[in-house]
Amino acid sequence: LMGQLRASGKDVTHEAPAHEEGNIIVINTCGFIDNAKEESVNMILNYVDKKEQGIVDKVFVTGCLSERYKPDLIKEIPNVDQYFGTTELPGLLKALGADYKHELLGERLTTTPKNYAYLKIAEGCDRPCSFCAIPLMRGKHVSQPIEKLVKEAEGLARNGVKELILIAQDLTYYGLDLYKKRNLAELLENLVKVEGIEWIRLHYAFPSGFPMDVLELMDREPKICNYIDIPLQHISDSVLKSMRRGTTQEKTTKLLKEFRQAVPGMAIRTTLIVGYPGETEEDFQTLKNWVEEMRFERLGCFAYSHEENTHAYLLEDDVPAEVKQQRANEIMELQSQISWELNQEKIGQTFRCIIDRKEGSHFVGRTEFDSPDVDNEVLIDATQVYLKTGEFVNIKITDATEFDLYGIPADVKIEA
Repeated sequence: LMGQLRASGKDVTHEAPAHEEGNIIVINTCGFIDNAKEESVNMILNYVDKKEQGIVDKVFVTGCLSERYKPDLIKEIPNVDQYFGTTELPGLLKALGADYKHELLGERLTTTPKNYAYLKIAEGCDRPCSFCAIPLMRGKHVSQPIEKLVKEAEGLARNGVKELILIAQDLTYYGLDLYKKRNLAELLENLVKVEGIEWIRLHYAFPSGFPMDVLELMDREPKICNYIDIPLQHISDSVLKSMRRGTTQEKTTKLLKEFRQAVPGMAIRTTLIVGYPGETEEDFQTLKNWVEEMRFERLGCFAYSHEENTHAYLLEDDVPAEVKQQRANEIMELQSQISWELNQEKIGQTFRCIIDRKEGSHFVGRTEFDSPDVDNEVLIDATQVYLKTGEFVNIKITDATEFDLYGIPADVKIEA
């Protein structure tokens, strides 16, 4: 959207400070879970209020919330100029006085620091998970062709991007629609050839049907980070069955052991849901014991959100909100201890890090085992050394907390 607007001569910025806001506001919304919906609605109300005060001229809303609840939104918040769904980019551009330019395929403006960018390799999802509303908002799985993604990666590399974070609702399904086979490995083979790209990171893999040739490539190819984000959601067989995940505790545990065998030292990130309808104390203890046993390098935990029009909405949302939150807190407390122990082992080791930004008196970097915003950061004292953002530096770890590492450049001697 931003790339198209800029190409039509529009002055466009992402999340500008209040005093620099434009006269037209476009709000890109999320409709996935309650918290995200609430945040989106509050943002819309905020700008509708500014419109009524004459601070901005027009407010447009796009994205998943708009796709899923357009009739309700029009009724409840009629002062928005127009609502657009997830596939209505040409219509939104027209409303903004811009033309959709087909020749701009793959051209975009990034809103992340210049050294990394998200590369969406597919849209939508064919999985039948009971709790998930994504297929309602994003439709069926549609893979992007390899040539198009390589072209986009080349454009990003020309603009200084060094790390590509591959995302999709389901990476493991990539290529089945276009190439009649799971084709993530072939896509990666092509992306590693893009000059200027030094790290490629994989986010949101699905546990059943995982293409194992990707692991062989990850182990062999230095550009592919030894990292994978594989949301597992739960491990109790009865909960997995009700969630319609198509797997079991035994199969999932076996898969993770195969991951670690194929790529020694890889970091596995997962996300879990607690408080799903019918989750008993026994189910929760099974999950907690398993988290303790698996010792994930990275883990996030969410309280179940009861989403209308999903399969699980037919079930009674019978776990009280305070129990959901208590269970989520218990899992994160356990993970915090695991993370602290794993981080202590890193003290004295040297890691290649990318420097994302300077914040206060520290330069903030990441290892290949850490994704932006959700994982560990490496903090380097900016009063002692100068580092360039966007550059790779070898950092020796000198200290560690649960979720942060502290270090110094390996080739710099700092006087006490």
